[in-house]
Amino acid sequence: MGELRVSPGPFEGLWLIDLDVHDDAERPGASFREAFHAQKMQTLGLPPFRPVQWNTSESRRGTLRGIHAEPWEKLIHVAHGEAFAAIVDLRPDSPTAGRVWTGRLTNAHAMFLSRGLGNAFQALSDVVVYAYLVNDHWRPGVRYPAVRWDDPDLAIDWPITDERLSLSAKDRENPSLAEFWTNGA
Repeated sequence: MGELRVSPGPFEGLWLIDLDVHDDAERPGASFREAFHAQKMQTLGLPPFRPVQWNTSESRRGTLRGIHAEPWEKLIHVAHGEAFAAIVDLRPDSPTAGRVWTGRLTNAHAMFLSRGLGNAFQALSDVVVYAYLVNDHWRPGVRYPAVRWDDPDLAIDWPITDERLSLSAKDRENPSLAEFWTNGA
């Protein structure tokens, strides 16, 4: 497809990554890609990153997860399918606080997020495998920072809002951005 490229996103702490996908001419639908290579990515501008945990979620079309802002860096890759991603700058002291970036992710893309950026995605294909490396461990029972997926101040234009929308009870209860900042994030 092309060579590995790392580009700064529209606000500090977000990097957009184009992966080098090699299609297998002998096996239709088969491919290979490096989703993470520390040395190559750091040479191309990504900050040093030492992951300690690899998480994977599978979602059906319409499933929306987020907007979550766990206290760690995260390298995200859609291993299978297509997802609509929404990244929100939730750092109250940031010059881009409250700003949103959206885009579509496939197996040819990855993203790197710094602490303080909220991450959400919605599955656009029948099945999406959303994989991410993090540099701290998830702890059960801990309530991590999050904001509402449908906050009017964020005005995210989600692709699927009809009866196919699937959202967890936990994500339905997230505070608005204003409440998030008022209550000390």
